[in-house]
Amino acid sequence: THWKHGGIVGVFGYGGGVIGRYCDQPEMFPGVAHFHTMRVNQPGGKFYNTEYLRQLCDLWDFRGSGLTNMHGSTGGIILLGTTTPQLEEIFWTLTHDMNQDLGGSGSNLRTPSDCVGQARCEWSCYDTQALCYDLTQEYQDELHRPAFPYKFKFKFDGCPNCCVASIARADISFVGTWRDDIRIDQEAVKAYVGGELPPNGGAHAGRDWGPFDIRKEVIDLCPTDCMWMEGGKLKIDNRECTRCMHCINVMPRALRIGEDTGCSILVGAKAPILDGAQMGSLLVPFVKVEEPYDEIKEVIENIWDWWMEEGKNRERLGELMKRQGFQKLLEMTNIKPMPQHVQEPRHNPYIFWKEEEVEGGFTRDVNEFRKHHLR
Repeated sequence: THWKHGGIVGVFGYGGGVIGRYCDQPEMFPGVAHFHTMRVNQPGGKFYNTEYLRQLCDLWDFRGSGLTNMHGSTGGIILLGTTTPQLEEIFWTLTHDMNQDLGGSGSNLRTPSDCVGQARCEWSCYDTQALCYDLTQEYQDELHRPAFPYKFKFKFDGCPNCCVASIARADISFVGTWRDDIRIDQEAVKAYVGGELPPNGGAHAGRDWGPFDIRKEVIDLCPTDCMWMEGGKLKIDNRECTRCMHCINVMPRALRIGEDTGCSILVGAKAPILDGAQMGSLLVPFVKVEEPYDEIKEVIENIWDWWMEEGKNRERLGELMKRQGFQKLLEMTNIKPMPQHVQEPRHNPYIFWKEEEVEGGFTRDVNEFRKHHLR
């Protein structure tokens, strides 16, 4: 196209910088010779007051094009279109007058993004805003000083409904979950079956869909067939439940998340840049989310040590995982393999043994071995 991505344009004191955009016909179109994009670190849970939004809009009308993209695929506030001489002025106003940081750009930790969490949502399994804020403060250097092979994203979802789509686009996604049983209110189940309560929280009330059919709309749609009706009561085999949330979404008054809550850590999701798009792979099935979050930080830093040593230029974590294997990731993070890491049986038939894992090592006498282990 006529647009060139000019790399990172620096601002004083911030290595992450600004996304440079330049037109290849500046003489013909001097008004858009530069059209730089600035990211702004959004507030936790995307809570705003009108004063802040007015300040932001006034700043961009004065210093930029007036075009914004509120929370695009990266999660941050995007201010579209300004020129190089304006960048320092905008950065000064944001940091000194609005007490606001720029969002990450370049090969660094991008602006962490979270869902509304326990501030508004009854299904949130951990405080997404607290964890997002803590990791944002902890890893300021990684945000402001690009030293990675490529970009790296954290996203925080309070429950498996995944409202910020962390599982599809974050190098490390923190998805809230629980490890005990789904709580059931059998009286409310009867009220749904009897038509006294509208399913889906009344979201589909625009037309008459007929009477609620719990078998068709809930039980038969369970991906693991772990639910059934028995004696007028709903039964759940929680050992088979994969926390897909469908039944809870359909009957929120009858079903609630468990009480032993925490989060799952998934890694390697990304959009199709070098390789194809991929979803996150489960690394830590369950961890309690409690300050000072040392367990979580240990996983993050072990991953970074491996990726920064082994990752090629412009290679996301997911591509490194595909290239070197999930087994290598487990080894580098000191996480033991477990059944939850298996996508389906025999997904990868190639098992590589290390010499210390083989009784007698690789130098044993095979003929002596065969005397006791016949084919």
